[in-house]
Amino acid sequence: MLHPRALLVFALAISSARATIRFGCSQLVTERFDPFNLTMRPTDDYSELATCTTCRFKEDTSNYWTAVLYFKHDNGTYSRVPQKANHWVGETNGGFTVYYIAGYPPFQPVTAFAKGFRMITGDPMLRSKGDRDLTSAETYAITFRCWETDQLESPWVGSNQHAPGVGEYDTVGLPSKFCPGGIRSNIFFPTCWDGINLDPPDHASHVRYPTGPVDERLGVIWHEGACPATHPVKLPTILYEIAWDTGSFKDVWPTDGRQPLIMSMGDPTGVGQHADYVFGWKGDSLQRAMDNCKDQFGYPEECHELTLQTDEEMNQCRKQAQVPEVVEGEYLSALPGCNPEQYGPEPATTVEGCSAVSTTVGSLVTPTLSPSP
Repeated sequence: MLHPRALLVFALAISSARATIRFGCSQLVTERFDPFNLTMRPTDDYSELATCTTCRFKEDTSNYWTAVLYFKHDNGTYSRVPQKANHWVGETNGGFTVYYIAGYPPFQPVTAFAKGFRMITGDPMLRSKGDRDLTSAETYAITFRCWETDQLESPWVGSNQHAPGVGEYDTVGLPSKFCPGGIRSNIFFPTCWDGINLDPPDHASHVRYPTGPVDERLGVIWHEGACPATHPVKLPTILYEIAWDTGSFKDVWPTDGRQPLIMSMGDPTGVGQHADYVFGWKGDSLQRAMDNCKDQFGYPEECHELTLQTDEEMNQCRKQAQVPEVVEGEYLSALPGCNPEQYGPEPATTVEGCSAVSTTVGSLVTPTLSPSP
């Protein structure tokens, strides 16, 4: 029998020139705290300020953020859905699986992110989308996978045999049924940069998804589209995979067909799922990894440019919550902050007169990349 790693390579016919690193990051903190707010200034060098990292590579002190998933009980209270370790990332304490993918089209180099680079993908106010254009890269940006079995035991069969965003088990919104193995969020960030702006006010206009058409069998994970002329710089493709342990709610799952899951911004559709990325790699470590780490699956042990840390070291890196409110560990009468359920299909609206603790600071400096002398 082929090792799953060899089977994946055979099935997808991946070129060995495509560089990938895939690794786990344990949970740092759970709170209503967007990294673009409060004290995370774009002019700071997080690789110098960080005292530890929850990620497998010691060189990576980037910030990876996404919205939290809650379960609404029949009595109207909410419980946070815990995150669990994905397959082949070790014994991480929840958190994410993160991919950096380079080298496509074959032999095309990518440029690592610059200090101060930040971006967002997704729109927290969305509650509906039109029909998917499966030839467009942006169609695959944010999807959910319904796992019917435990993927730690059999990661490449059944509901997990397709690329992210592809196949009958992947949907743009939250699955409408109980997923005993859990639900995985698949979040792809844009890969084309304008080469100038590091973090514009909207955190998004400096990047674009590559052009199509996309191979519907493989989705966007190894898409070979070129960058548009307005955003010509090819960046590594970043993919987040977040595994939500919905199986732990089996005994309290509604029997009347109600979909009980809701994102932390009051989104019961999942269409408003979004994520932030704040670059924080030390020195030129990410560029070296993208240039030299050619393992097709992205096993951390195969990337000799970077320094590994143990599960214990990753899980010991924690941060005290800064927002004084309860977000997990007990039944909540309402979602944290002023986030009432808004089903759409029209976009969600901001609650007026919110009395929740503020997590926003005033306007910040908008950095750009200075030309080399």
